Amino acid sequence: MPELPEVETVRRGLAPVMEGATIRAVDLRRPDLRFPFPDAMAKRLAGRRVDSLSRRAKYLVACLDDGQALVSHLGMSGSYRIEADEVDASTPGAFHLPRGKDSAHDHVVFHLARAGSGAIRVIYNDPRRFGFMFMAPASALNEHPHLARLGVEPTGNALSGAVLAELFSGRRTPLKAALLDQGAIAGLGNIYVCEALWRGGLSPFAPAASLAGSGGAKNADALATAIRAVIAEAIEAGGSSLRDHVGADGALGYFQHRFSVYDREGEACPRPRCDGVVLRAVQSGRSTFHCPRCQKPGAKTANRGANHHGP
Repeated sequence: MPELPEVETVRRGLAPVMEGATIRAVDLRRPDLRFPFPDAMAKRLAGRRVDSLSRRAKYLVACLDDGQALVSHLGMSGSYRIEADEVDASTPGAFHLPRGKDSAHDHVVFHLARAGSGAIRVIYNDPRRFGFMFMAPASALNEHPHLARLGVEPTGNALSGAVLAELFSGRRTPLKAALLDQGAIAGLGNIYVCEALWRGGLSPFAPAASLAGSGGAKNADALATAIRAVIAEAIEAGGSSLRDHVGADGALGYFQHRFSVYDREGEACPRPRCDGVVLRAVQSGRSTFHCPRCQKPGAKTANRGANHHGP
């Protein structure tokens, strides 16, 4: 499933085309994706202007000029493709194998109009149909069932060591599982949690509560810094390019070339002066990649550094 950096890359690819554009018409080529489309969705969108395109966790949010918002989730295989009369088609995002362009899986087509531009089409393609769309008043999105329980964003200064300590105080669940809880931190996925824990020198199996209290403050600060850095670098690189995820401009991401532990089972730990080997374990049905030598439970982060593979 696309993670936050991939979704942000898609947003950045779509924004120059969609923001300020008027939706002339919408073609719905099936009645549903993962869930049924909103009632009268095509009619409600026709003639509306897209005032802004933002992101909340892994959701894309298009705010319209009538106060409504169209929200979409890419699911496992969803992507947006931009087609214009005067330019080649492009698919914004960042994925390892090219995202599907088989027209049989083009389920939604947005026909846009922009001043000084020819016909523009933004096409939602989803072979597995695990993605979905819904509409709601923009002012009430935080109360919508899909968004109401989302936690703090792992970008900017909203996430700090103090926030992590407060979120995880008293929680005996493993640290990795706690970080994947979308109600605590919104948008973090398996790839970036593995990478951030390695950078912070923390064991994925340590209890989450180990970050709370005076004894965990240093580790909490180090982990918050690592999370923000990993997410920022992945966005800059255009995402992880795993499996078949592709971005709106058709570009493939390159952050996978910077992975330190993810999908590197059996390789030497890249941390300087560490002679450990990256291992793979399974936690809650997901692969956990870690170095057992420099990510021991209860280990301190001092002098561990945050070096990673370069491009």
